[in-house]
Amino acid sequence: MTENQTFTDDPVVVTGLGATTPLGGDVPTFWSNLLAGKSGVRQLTEDWAAPLAVRIAARMAVDPTEVLPRVQARRLDRAEQAALVAAAEAWQDAGFKGTSEENGLDPSRVAAVIGTGIGGVTSLMDQHDIILARGPSRVSPLLIPMNMPNGPAAYVGLQIGARAGVHTPVSACASGAEAVALGLDLIQLDRADIVVVGGTESCIHPLTITGFAQMRAMSTRNDDPERASRPYDKGRDGFVLGEGAGVLVLERLSSAKARGRQPYAVLGGAAMTADSYDIVQPDPDGNGQARAARIAVERSGIAKSDVVHVNAHATSTPAGDMAEVNWIAKLFGEQTIVTGTKSMTGHLLGAAGAIESIATVLSIVHDIIPPTINLDDPEDGLTVDVPREARKATVTAALNDSFGFGGHNASLLFHKL
Repeated sequence: MTENQTFTDDPVVVTGLGATTPLGGDVPTFWSNLLAGKSGVRQLTEDWAAPLAVRIAARMAVDPTEVLPRVQARRLDRAEQAALVAAAEAWQDAGFKGTSEENGLDPSRVAAVIGTGIGGVTSLMDQHDIILARGPSRVSPLLIPMNMPNGPAAYVGLQIGARAGVHTPVSACASGAEAVALGLDLIQLDRADIVVVGGTESCIHPLTITGFAQMRAMSTRNDDPERASRPYDKGRDGFVLGEGAGVLVLERLSSAKARGRQPYAVLGGAAMTADSYDIVQPDPDGNGQARAARIAVERSGIAKSDVVHVNAHATSTPAGDMAEVNWIAKLFGEQTIVTGTKSMTGHLLGAAGAIESIATVLSIVHDIIPPTINLDDPEDGLTVDVPREARKATVTAALNDSFGFGGHNASLLFHKL
């Protein structure tokens, strides 16, 4: 970027999308099922699930081991597998094959940022079982690279040949959105030209589920899994745990044009704030969340009135849903079209902000907004527009919200080119 250029002269755009989710193992399938209002939540049929209070979850629709080479998959934690599958799709979607160097790029100007909330916890627990049952000599020498939270980012960096930096935001359920925000920063600060960003999570395990259940944070609709995740409904009783990964490729508009690529959308602004209110409960007034959204819009240069749509955090918890809706209505108006896609995907924790960014971008591209399903009896005071079927609308600009335990707030503003 030259001395006299501004960010708006050469905006950061999205040129690649990749995902593996409970609604599909690639972006087209994920998007099609999202618009159709399908649920990816299912009953857990494993023996270990039988005694649990919560026996439902949203697993990936396509197991990553069906996509990755067998030898490679065996060396990776499931969260790492998901990240590599999504990253490969996004990288190819952006027009690249092989490493950055093989594409004529300068590897020292390519970065990767993949967030996660928990990291390789299932590998850790599996190996813990092994040491107890079979002794220390049987523990895998790959345990540490499988368990470390930066493993997914590191493996994605190796896959694309990223040498400008490999980073891992770990901010609970805001991790994926913070990864996208950090990617924007890296480009705008001229520390990288192309950044692969996103989030991954795979922690469907009896201990993790029990931990959330003991907090009374999860739905116990075990006999009706597809209707368990129900943002804004009076009968909501908590979130449903999901797994998967979402990845986006970011670069400057000038870079995309030089390569002959048509961007999906502009990542106009991002902001992160903190509540400093409670370790798990959101600020009931939503002040930190609203501040993040306002700053993201201001940084984008887009008029607040152009924000037609918000892909809300909307986890289906009694406290969180309405706190978010209240400030959305105040900041953008009651006509704002809000969707809670976790009603279909479940809550992918550190990957949520990434796959919801993809949904937000595709809403802008196709001028259509996914529904919120299972909204049978809307909560009193639900003043924004929450469609129960896919809605056609001219989406000039849209916001994606992600919030995490610890008071982390992240907002991303995407708009048309």
